Amino acid sequence: MFNPFLSYLMLAFEAQKVIEFRMVRLAWGGREAREEAHSMVSEKISAAIEATNTLMLGGSPETVIARYRQHVAINTKRLTAL
Repeated sequence: MFNPFLSYLMLAFEAQKVIEFRMVRLAWGGREAREEAHSMVSEKISAAIEATNTLMLGGSPETVIARYRQHVAINTKRLTAL
């Protein structure tokens, strides 16, 4: 049987790496920091809207968590590629 707690836990661990990478980027300052701050805010807003739409259309919390993990994976890949 699938334990949804594992997905929540994995999201927490994966998100910590993105937070670390973003804090380093913001600490360096400059144009890259401004772009990252703008990206961070706009991503959070669009992810919240997407999650709300998913739940309003009958999606499960597990679907929302899976999608958030995809967003986190994309950000991890982007932030480590630089």
